[in-house]
Amino acid sequence: MSSLRLLGSVGEPINPAAWMWYRENIGGNRCPIVDTWWQTETGAILISPLPGITATKPGAAMKPLPGIGVDVVDNDGNSVGNGEGGYLVITHPWPSMTRGIYGDPERFKETYWSRFPGKYFAGDGAKRDEDGDLWLLGRIDDVMNISGHRLSTTEVEHALVGHPAVAEAAVVGASDDTTGQAIVAFVTLKLSAGDEEKDHASMIEELRQHVAKVISPIAKPRQIILTPDLPKTRSGKIMRRLLRDVAENRQLGDVTTLTDPTVVNMISELMDTSVSGDE
Repeated sequence: MSSLRLLGSVGEPINPAAWMWYRENIGGNRCPIVDTWWQTETGAILISPLPGITATKPGAAMKPLPGIGVDVVDNDGNSVGNGEGGYLVITHPWPSMTRGIYGDPERFKETYWSRFPGKYFAGDGAKRDEDGDLWLLGRIDDVMNISGHRLSTTEVEHALVGHPAVAEAAVVGASDDTTGQAIVAFVTLKLSAGDEEKDHASMIEELRQHVAKVISPIAKPRQIILTPDLPKTRSGKIMRRLLRDVAENRQLGDVTTLTDPTVVNMISELMDTSVSGDE
């Protein structure tokens, strides 16, 4: 690893704790990390720190590359200010971007250009911090409406992984008669956490209070399922679609792309025996 000069991250927003572990344990505290945002459809990286130039923040994608026009907009397509979140759009087309869907130009326009006329809508959420730097929040499908408050699953996942006992977390929204949607979290604990003399119920309540402290009480998960593993594709992406099926007690979708299809059945069994929180 001493030959490494640069570290990259792509696929999902990287949580700050994982970013720091990556830098310290893989990069030896000397390799710049480029947390990149792009799509197959864009043909190239569009948002990324410039290694050796950009002063990075753990978990942030920072700024668009020179020549790229990117914005974060609200429901009406208006640019949001610093400290606010919304929808990630590309305001000026980039030469390498896809220019159509073969045989279906109308579908191309409907999918990418109809939501915000004149802007390419990537389907991802993002927020600007107080400095104007960009933080990716994942797919807008992963934004939950909890009692009228819009929360990103990524935000709740970052809060959970920020707890010293948590190795990995995935969060989904599930239907709830009282709040519209409720937060359901699937958490894998670190091996060292098993050494502590604490039962699962106490750990779950501690994690719920931790999220309430880091974000707000409205963000406390209704349920936290402690699981030894999470369903992932062969490229390492967490299959939240399947976790939503589990949380909603629906028939599972296609599991053929999973590294270990049995993980979902195991989580379903744990879900059946879990207890919801008090709020």
